[in-house]
Amino acid sequence: MVRKIILLTTTFIISGCIGAMPTYKSSNSALITFKTPTIKYSDMGFIDKADSETKVEIYSNGQSVMRLRITPTQVCMSKLACMSAQEFNKKVLQANYPKDTLEKIFKGEEIFGGKNKIETQDGFVQQIDSIRYEVSQDEILFTDSSTGTTIRIKKI
Repeated sequence: MVRKIILLTTTFIISGCIGAMPTYKSSNSALITFKTPTIKYSDMGFIDKADSETKVEIYSNGQSVMRLRITPTQVCMSKLACMSAQEFNKKVLQANYPKDTLEKIFKGEEIFGGKNKIETQDGFVQQIDSIRYEVSQDEILFTDSSTGTTIRIKKI
């Protein structure tokens, strides 16, 4: 009886910490560059997409060196605690970016409400002040020359 209670309590505690895992609808391998003034990674990785979140993992020599979990309201990073998307922008990207910027980049969706969007043959380009954002079938490239930020996703 005591064993059953301990087993049930342990199971309840562990499952409560883990929470419900989303069902990922797609998983793609890519060469991912994530370079900001505070973080620099560039290597092979995976981008897993679900309705409610995007998970990004970068590997080096078979080891996960960076993991991001991006939801509409927060960003969790392996080297940092989970924080609101706006707080992540402030600490890692640029404080004045809309809170959904990182999520939209990894999904290949228009940023800043589609401002200055120009359709191309296989995607689109946005030029917003110091930001250049290009999305095509093979690559997503976000650069901000004012901060030295580059996020590149080269699909494999």
